Amino acid sequence: MEPRVPGPVPPPPVPSPVRGEHYCSAQGRIRQRQRSATSPGPGALALTWLATMDGHHRHRSPRPPPPRPSRGYKGGFGGDGRAPPPPQPLAMSSLAALREGYERFDPRAYLQNNYLPPRADFSSEEFVVPWKLRCLAETFASGEIRGRTLIDVGSGPTIYQLLSACDHFEEIVATDYLAVNREELGRWARGEPGTFDWSPFIRHVCKIEGRGEPWQEKERRLRCRLRRILPIDVHRPDPLGAPLRPPADALLSAFCLEAVSPDRDTFARALAHVGSLLRPGGHALLLGALGESFYLAGAARLPVVPLAEDDVRSALAGAGFALRDFRSYAMPPALRTGVDDVDGVFFVHAQKPLEA
Repeated sequence: MEPRVPGPVPPPPVPSPVRGEHYCSAQGRIRQRQRSATSPGPGALALTWLATMDGHHRHRSPRPPPPRPSRGYKGGFGGDGRAPPPPQPLAMSSLAALREGYERFDPRAYLQNNYLPPRADFSSEEFVVPWKLRCLAETFASGEIRGRTLIDVGSGPTIYQLLSACDHFEEIVATDYLAVNREELGRWARGEPGTFDWSPFIRHVCKIEGRGEPWQEKERRLRCRLRRILPIDVHRPDPLGAPLRPPADALLSAFCLEAVSPDRDTFARALAHVGSLLRPGGHALLLGALGESFYLAGAARLPVVPLAEDDVRSALAGAGFALRDFRSYAMPPALRTGVDDVDGVFFVHAQKPLEA
């Protein structure tokens, strides 16, 4: 994320329609937009601080090489070239330190390490990824959560969390703190070769939804409805830099807020901030980590605020949400692979009250 600089950091630019927006023609094809052939460098990351997401569906490939340490940790983050200290429990760092840490986030390494077996194993409903997909599929199957716009807060480089949602909304707005994650999402939405293979996830969702739909049709529909990919900062009262017009009918966020908050109070404030993107009566679906203090993403070892179920319930109540459903999953020993220290996962369905 953005390096430390003296004085206030300018707000993130509003993306133009050329970068970060995807449209679907009447025939269901994606119109590709011309974009720069060069990848954003560190300077581009300093322009916007985006909330990272989905920290927990972190899975690694069989027998991956051990993650290389960053070139220098200063109290957990930094870059002075010195060797990192011996592993020890992470103290929660400031927002500035979190931003520095995310400068080392590599979406390709993150996807390779976190979205393959053993956690992304579809042979049994007992594994964590099928559990998450079923929570979302069952909640959307009620037909209650639908409308014009769904906003996904802290999408990261992943799309699995949107697979059931895309059947119920005309438009999906993805968001992330990091420019590199937005670029990765954009490449998938345009159908460019070489992107991560989400087809096992799409096939599984089609299976549990039970409509007999070809998985390619769901993939096409999600690409069609993923209209905008925007920068976001969940620590600002106006996370998008301007109000979302009209407000979203539903909000989804997976493994984001706890991964970018140095403490529980900051987590609760971030939840209230993103709640402002919802219309009165709108629905919020959250997936997140329980009892996690760090996760690995390539060279980055990133701190997470450890949450208990009561912390999540308290934050929801403080943000004015009515809790509709709360589910939890205990991470079995076989899935504790060393890429994090997560104890479990929570799923929440909450609703913003109607204005009096």
